Amino acid sequence: MDTGVAIFPTHYAMDPSSLARLVEDRGHESLWFPEHTHIPAARQTPYPGGGDLPRRYAHTYDLFVAMTAAAVVTSRLRVGSGICLLIERDPIVTAKEVASIDVLSGGRVELGVGAGWNREEMANHGTDPRRRMRLLQERVEAIKAIWSQEEASYHGELVDFERIWSWPKPLQRPHPPVLVGGNGPSVTERVLAFGDAWMPNYARGEIVERARALVAGADRPIRLEVMGVPADPRVITELEEAGFARLVHWLPSAGRSRIERALDDFEAAVADAHGE
Repeated sequence: MDTGVAIFPTHYAMDPSSLARLVEDRGHESLWFPEHTHIPAARQTPYPGGGDLPRRYAHTYDLFVAMTAAAVVTSRLRVGSGICLLIERDPIVTAKEVASIDVLSGGRVELGVGAGWNREEMANHGTDPRRRMRLLQERVEAIKAIWSQEEASYHGELVDFERIWSWPKPLQRPHPPVLVGGNGPSVTERVLAFGDAWMPNYARGEIVERARALVAGADRPIRLEVMGVPADPRVITELEEAGFARLVHWLPSAGRSRIERALDDFEAAVADAHGE
């Protein structure tokens, strides 16, 4: 089992480069950043966590800038998007950004993708929320084509381009892992359609049963990973026994001292779960 941590990389928190060095030095396998390009000031979509939307959502660095800052100062740490709101991003530009970081990092990038929840944010990017699932799939497929073909073409309902050249190509073959985030009712269909792994948010009980059904019904290996694992040895044991290969714990968007305390708590829980 691998352990990783995730953080909203805000301008008032520990910077991504310093955090990446700390996380690698402490033996964790991966570091993850979410993204929101902006938060609409007039928003009707309710926050999935309930209550007011936390301040950090509107204060994050750009996703791929943060990932680059983390990648170039480390040598072993895998650096991932958890998750990239691909429905708000141009697939040609995104393919080049991810491939560039993969080359510069020596092949340590992971692309977590999702369709998001903030409908007003999507609309500001010209995305129809009702068609976002189809758009997500086509953009992932188009990016894979750009990564794998010297002269790439893609013809979908919502994404269409003919014969393009784009380098660098990723170092990882056949491509950097594509992880599908989300807990919605149709998420496992998206994993089977275009994902290498499922990375849901932790939800007690529910994700374990869904993960077992996903793996049993897949015609190829599907890796199981989970975001938001609490510092609880019982939960860690349950997820490890269910086959989750990577457990990711959220860190606070804060300074070094609070982050180190959160790492201490998570590491202690992992050690307890392993009888150490």
